[in-house]
Amino acid sequence: MLKILKSNGLTLALAALFLASLVGHWLTGWRVELEDLQRHGQSPIGPLAYLTDPAFISTVFENWESEFLQMSVYVVLTAYLVQRGSSESKDPDAPTRDVLPSNDPKAPVLARKTGPLAWAYAHSLGLALALLFVASFVLHWTSSAKAATQEALEHGGAAKSTLAYLADPQLWFESFQNWQSEFLSTAVLVVLSIYLRQKNSPESKPVAAPNAQTGA
Repeated sequence: MLKILKSNGLTLALAALFLASLVGHWLTGWRVELEDLQRHGQSPIGPLAYLTDPAFISTVFENWESEFLQMSVYVVLTAYLVQRGSSESKDPDAPTRDVLPSNDPKAPVLARKTGPLAWAYAHSLGLALALLFVASFVLHWTSSAKAATQEALEHGGAAKSTLAYLADPQLWFESFQNWQSEFLSTAVLVVLSIYLRQKNSPESKPVAAPNAQTGA
């Protein structure tokens, strides 16, 4: 058990933080919903019922969407663009790392092949993150549309179809307010990693490395 914890400590710690944050989001969101229902003279709902509330689901995937967008864009951009001196960038003066197909017998099977499957494997990280972004965006969009429909009906307004809601400013307001923060934080990390260090972190250059050194 200790060996498993030691070998997977980073994933387990992040998963625990994720679950704690998700539970906190759920319970505090439920309390906010109760206060809103009370103000409108409506019946309260239980915490389990709130898990299926479109407004809650929308906020969950609104956040996931921005994270997967940031990661997918970052993974792809760092394959082609360089920031000299940053630990978050590849070294433009280093030899090409990936020569495919590989002749290493220990390499994954698809890395030793050619063709569409080999291409897909060579770009699988960016593709997987992009698909997670699309899935999260669709769930954010459809859930936000349902929440908007509920609110419109409660106030005697006209409800929009899910497709029509795709052009609603509210959907894009929710998205852009998260996207801009993701791109800003990534850009700040790229620049700060030129001059600042974090001892023993693979996301940082060695503490004694010169500022001009590119890559971790």
